[in-house]
Amino acid sequence: MADKEIRQENKMGTMPIGKLLISMSWPAIISMTIQALYNIVDSIFVAQTGENGLAAVSLIFPVQFLMMSVGIGTAVGVNSLIARRLGARRFEDANKAASHGLILAIINWIVFAVLGALFSGIFMELFSKNPEIVGAGTSYMRIVTIFSLFVMMTVTVEKEIQATGNMLLPMFASITGAVVNIALDPILIFGLFGMPEMGVTGAAIATVIGQAASAAINLLILFKKDHEVEVSLKGFKFDKVILKDIYAVGFPAIIMQAIGSVMQFGMNLILASFTTTAVAVMGVYGRLQSFVFMPTIGINQGSTPVFGYNYGARNKGRLMKAYKVALIMAFCVMGAGLIVFQLFPHMLLAMFNATDDMYDIGMQALRTVSWCFLPAAFGIVTGGVFAATGHGFISLVSSLLRQLVGILPLAVILGQMGGVMMVWWSFPLAEILGTTYIAIMMRRLYKNEFMYLDNPGVQK
Repeated sequence: MADKEIRQENKMGTMPIGKLLISMSWPAIISMTIQALYNIVDSIFVAQTGENGLAAVSLIFPVQFLMMSVGIGTAVGVNSLIARRLGARRFEDANKAASHGLILAIINWIVFAVLGALFSGIFMELFSKNPEIVGAGTSYMRIVTIFSLFVMMTVTVEKEIQATGNMLLPMFASITGAVVNIALDPILIFGLFGMPEMGVTGAAIATVIGQAASAAINLLILFKKDHEVEVSLKGFKFDKVILKDIYAVGFPAIIMQAIGSVMQFGMNLILASFTTTAVAVMGVYGRLQSFVFMPTIGINQGSTPVFGYNYGARNKGRLMKAYKVALIMAFCVMGAGLIVFQLFPHMLLAMFNATDDMYDIGMQALRTVSWCFLPAAFGIVTGGVFAATGHGFISLVSSLLRQLVGILPLAVILGQMGGVMMVWWSFPLAEILGTTYIAIMMRRLYKNEFMYLDNPGVQK
């Protein structure tokens, strides 16, 4: 490989911003949309087994969310550090960050595998005494946690490759995993082609096989293809400085996303006090909204390395222009999602074999909660700026305001005032609270730091 000090200038520092963000974002958008698609397809197939199966998978969603929060949060820290070090042309530090990422992924897997093996049944019994729901949920949770090595590796390696500006190959790996999952779902759930009918357990097995396929391709790309970072685990030793730099961004990202798991857990408890149908509706919403949020997160994934690279290169103009273009793209996606949820809630629920009770609760729920989409677009992209520039704690506080200080207390109060139908208004109201805070902090960060980036005498 050519000496890294004489390589060509990275496109993140030279390509026109509009063209760059499109080229960086569209693979991630497709990848995340496919991820959302197979989450929806997974739930559609499970829903055909009955409302209890859908409720069981919905109750496990906070656990999966927590697992992904730890994996993605750590990977975001690695991604941010790699991008900043590449922008500053500190290539050896970028290599070390990537190597640390793989080891941290293995540690995360061990933790969740042990917890899932020991406590899945206990977790399910917190929500339901229905033996069908408890049994199906326990089986699903054990499988996805014990075999979570694949998803931990997938998200880590994907972020490491994306940090170099390569968004296309991770997209290919993600699509492959999704196709495998979707193809196996009906075979394992309903027992096609001579396979035993496994119901919810089959959905879990299909999920981890798809994740294994994605992980295998990502690892092959990482180790067999030339990149601006080189991973070597031979003689690996933890570096305290690198760990500190990773988790300066990664820990707030973990907590920020884990808060979503706590919120889901709390909402399930609140909704279950009314009816398990409301829990099923919450699960349906979680899958449907991912089809709107995942493309927006894809935009964020494509733009975050650009933010980090140009922050490291101290190029304020490119950093802020990228931020503005990413915001426009996110608002377009979220605005389209809002229109669909407002006009076609019946059609959306029909995909999940909805009962009359699910229609009664779900149509108003989808219309109400979707009002949070536009402020969420601002929060996602702005949070990406904070993460990419080493200020992840700001995003953490925003998430705390929205999902703990906001949603759960509001859900309890509104539920007592007007029943389950009022609970859904907690989402848009809390999003307004978080958006107000993050807008104030973005303005402050620009005034105190970003506006000085072009001054080489000011070191940040």
